[in-house]
Amino acid sequence: MESPRQFSLVSFIALLAYFAFLASAELHVREFVIEPKPVKRLCRTHQSITVNGQFPGPTLEVRNGDSLAITVINRARYNISIHWHGIRQLRNPWADGPEYITQCPIRPGQSYTYRFTIEDQEGTLWWHAHSRWLRATVYGALIIYPRLGSPYPFSMPKRDIPILLGEWWDRNPMDVLRLAQFTGAAANVSDAYTINGQPGDLYRCSRAETVRFPIFPGETVQLRVINAGLNQELFFSVANHQLTVVETDSAYTKPFTTSVIMIGPGQTTNVLLTANQRPGRYYMAARAYNSANAPFDNTTTTAILEYVNAPTRRGRGRGQIVPVFPVLPGFNDTATATAFTNRLRYWKRARVPLQVNENLFFTVGLGLTNCSNPNSPRCQGPNGTRFAASINNQSFVLPRRNSIMQAYYQGMPGIFTTDFPPVPPVQFDYTGNVSRGLWQPVKGTKAYKLKYRANVQIVLQDTSIVTTENHPMHLHGYQFYVVGSGFGNFNPRTDPARFNLYDPPERNTVGTPPGGWVAIRFVADNPGAWFMHCHIDSHLGWGLAMVFLVENGRGQLQSVQAPPLDLPRC
Repeated sequence: MESPRQFSLVSFIALLAYFAFLASAELHVREFVIEPKPVKRLCRTHQSITVNGQFPGPTLEVRNGDSLAITVINRARYNISIHWHGIRQLRNPWADGPEYITQCPIRPGQSYTYRFTIEDQEGTLWWHAHSRWLRATVYGALIIYPRLGSPYPFSMPKRDIPILLGEWWDRNPMDVLRLAQFTGAAANVSDAYTINGQPGDLYRCSRAETVRFPIFPGETVQLRVINAGLNQELFFSVANHQLTVVETDSAYTKPFTTSVIMIGPGQTTNVLLTANQRPGRYYMAARAYNSANAPFDNTTTTAILEYVNAPTRRGRGRGQIVPVFPVLPGFNDTATATAFTNRLRYWKRARVPLQVNENLFFTVGLGLTNCSNPNSPRCQGPNGTRFAASINNQSFVLPRRNSIMQAYYQGMPGIFTTDFPPVPPVQFDYTGNVSRGLWQPVKGTKAYKLKYRANVQIVLQDTSIVTTENHPMHLHGYQFYVVGSGFGNFNPRTDPARFNLYDPPERNTVGTPPGGWVAIRFVADNPGAWFMHCHIDSHLGWGLAMVFLVENGRGQLQSVQAPPLDLPRC
């Protein structure tokens, strides 16, 4: 038994440690001015929506434990909201950002201050507009360093290099969306992919602006790769260099080496790269992984990794040597994409819920809405239909009179219902030949209630309706463990026996294998309204989404905070 003197000494040391932690935490106060600015790409200048005149927007660098107060001032002509992708926002859905889910959008001429604290998170995340297709140009990196004195679980890299992969349309992305919403057809694909906002050497009028990253021989750097693209999974590689994966979606992984990564919209992947090749110039490149039977942007974006002692040509035509190009997989190489994701493991034993209270089965995929007049200009989808998408045959419709979180908190009826189905209303051969009678989903604004601290398992089952596809599913407010995946229909009797409950990867966005399934688990310990949706924005707009309502627990520390006074109104 400890003596009173020993106990008081331990208490004193603990108190000193607590105050040292408070002293090291910072408050980051920033302004994000949303405004149109001229941006030239592919030979043309567009008035693009930017943040503080930048595209991509500013990188936020913070530490675990820091707080942020970011005032978003809307000087554009569109409503907007900002989502801090991957931040858990514990008990604070008011700062999460998806329009009409946790807040009404910020109207032109108005502002809103997002206030939140980083709690036990570190790694690479990002922020982006969560209002229709404004995410095409309104995004940036959010880097969370460990607390002072806390090391990485791998050798410290010399430098960090954010790599933001994006998509570029040679017209106003909002006009592209507006046309697709009118016709009901698929939206036009992008005209280019970008690395840190630049298309690279393989596009017209782009070579002079190609992003270059100088590197010293023998140096090890950490590439923080973010897929900020709207609609496309991507393969990414660096010529002649191996990439050591150490983190995905702000969760450390057991390191492994690969020549290529596959990264879906919304996902982040940190890799270590060592400059151990002959001094020269090497392309970083990204191009589509397209798992659907659908049109896609079949171009390739590049940046250049340039050794500082790279030689130049001698004699005539003196100048820089042409960079070496990497070997990238074919656009439909599902085997390579699957092999990559199957290698991901959490860096230590994971706290996976072993007993499940909520066992949910969600079919995710596309659909078609029949038209009474198939020849209408508003019915230009396949065979005179309009494209749709759904989870468990429910095609999500955003409310407009109020946000779901505000309506839930205020007890306002008529905004949403809580009867989202935990399983599909009809069982069928999900990845086989599906009857056309099952292709049309039901529209609605539905949520599913979870008890506080429920242990949740969700099996996300892709369907073959219209086409099988890798759907990157993002859950707001949570990290989850990816305990299993496979192709074909999930078998509840045999597949759980193969689940990894020891070191499954932790993520906030996970892809459904095309024509397959993926199982995730998490503890519902964050009360509020939390959006779950496909991060392919075309699919989100068609309704591939739903909302979890996580109830309060006991007491103030298990309950949603009161809303801020400046929360935007609808």
